[in-house]
This record gives sequence, structure tokens and C-alpha cells, in this order.
Amino acid sequence: MKWSGRRMSDNVDDRRGKGGGMVVGGGILTVVIAIIVYFMGGDPSQLLNSNTGTTQNNQHVISQEEQQLADFVKVVLADTEDVWSQIFSEMNRSYQAPTMVLFTGNVQSACGGASSASGPFYCPADEKLYIDLSFYQELKDRFQAPGDFAMAYVVAHEVGHHVQNLLGTSRKVQELRQQLSETDYNKLSVRLELQADFYAGLWAHYDQKMKDVLEPGDIDEALTAANAIGDDRLQKESQGYVVPDAFTHGTSEQRMYWFKKGYETGDIRQGDTFNNNR
Repeated sequence: MKWSGRRMSDNVDDRRGKGGGMVVGGGILTVVIAIIVYFMGGDPSQLLNSNTGTTQNNQHVISQEEQQLADFVKVVLADTEDVWSQIFSEMNRSYQAPTMVLFTGNVQSACGGASSASGPFYCPADEKLYIDLSFYQELKDRFQAPGDFAMAYVVAHEVGHHVQNLLGTSRKVQELRQQLSETDYNKLSVRLELQADFYAGLWAHYDQKMKDVLEPGDIDEALTAANAIGDDRLQKESQGYVVPDAFTHGTSEQRMYWFKKGYETGDIRQGDTFNNNR
């Protein structure tokens, strides 16, 4: 993807190195520790004034390679802003861009705490997408899905969840949660995820049309990533067998199909995954 020197989004909350650490309820434990420090002859103000509520052992040095990756995802986020603003305008709507939170290790969101092990995610409660950039290395090493556009696909997928939030789709699915069995709700969850894949493909279509940024192999990189994180493949690798009723994101074939459909059609009306069994 041609990205160097292009606009980077300002809607970024960079928490790298700050850590989520050990959240202390009400700060009581921090105060107790500060009292102990005081009686041992130390300066409690240093503890009380430094990121109260988290442990302070998250010394994270940002390498040049990591900063380059951060700049890349900021460009991708900027492109999603331009593309979705255009699509929403065509629907006579106004697009409100999400904030992207970059973190290392652990993070607190309005949806609760999470770690880098859980992978990138979107929280509708605060309209933010959360990404630990180490996931880029995981894509390459664990999932065998290298390339910058594999990471672009991940960002675009999470922004797709933001689009669902703005359009009310996520709320409708959530409202059904208490009315359905776990198996039936999982099926709805799959449809939600596949639509986010479609939206990622739709973004790629518009981004190329508007900015001519795609390079040979980019779409293949996205499809390789979509294939690598299908429920059937992940279950097969982790437990040796597949349980379709436990799917929450869709099979590898489904994820590739819907991304490709979004990219090839460029038509948001084609993204009704809820009434299509593919």
C-alpha cells in the first residue's frame, strides 16, 4: 500500500508504554502503599503523582520499526475517515470518525479491560478501536499473513464495527442477546463479523478509487489474513476439531468471500450478511 508521506489521522490516543497494569479500585491500595513508603523514609508524592491506579513496570521503548507501523495505521485510519465520510454523504448522513487507541500489554476501555492477547477490538460504548501493534508481528509469525495490507484489513474491519454502531446494526444485535440461546446468538455474531469484513473490502474499493493507493498483492494479503483468522481454521489448530455452533466470526471461506464481495462490488447495499447464508 502506498502510504508514505500521506495524511495521518489525528483521532489517535497513543497509550503505548503507559500500560493498563493492575487497576486499583478507588486508589485505596495506592494510598496504603504511599503511607508505607512514607514511614520507610521515601517520598510518597512520586507514587501518588505517577499514573495512579496502575503498576509502573511497563517500560516500553518504541523502536523505529514500531513507530513506522504506528504511522502506517494512522494513515489507514485517515483513509477510512475519507472513505466513510464519502459513503455516508452518499446516504445523506454525517460520518463521525472513531478514535484509535494504541496500547501495549493491557488497556482499559468503556467495555472493560483487555490485553494484547485478545487482539484488536472495537468498543461501541466509547466508539474507540483498540490495537496493540504487536499484533502485526503475530499476523506474520502465528497466522502466516504478512504484509502491510493485512494490518490495514484489520484496522478497516474494526472501523467496520464502528460503522455498524453508527448505523444501529450493533444495537439491534445486542438487544437480541437476552432472547436467544448461546448458539443462536453466536450465529448473529458471525453475521456481524462478516459484515465488518464486507465493510473492510468496501473501504479498500473506495480507497483505491479515490486515492489509487493499492499495490500488486495488497488484496491477496488481506484475503490471506481473513483466511488465517476464520473460526474453523483457528479451532482446528487449537483443539484439532471444529465446532460450528461455537463460531463467532465465521469460517475462513466466509470471511474471504465477504471481504472480496465488498471490494469487488463497491456497493454498501450488497452487504446484508444477515439475510445471506454465505
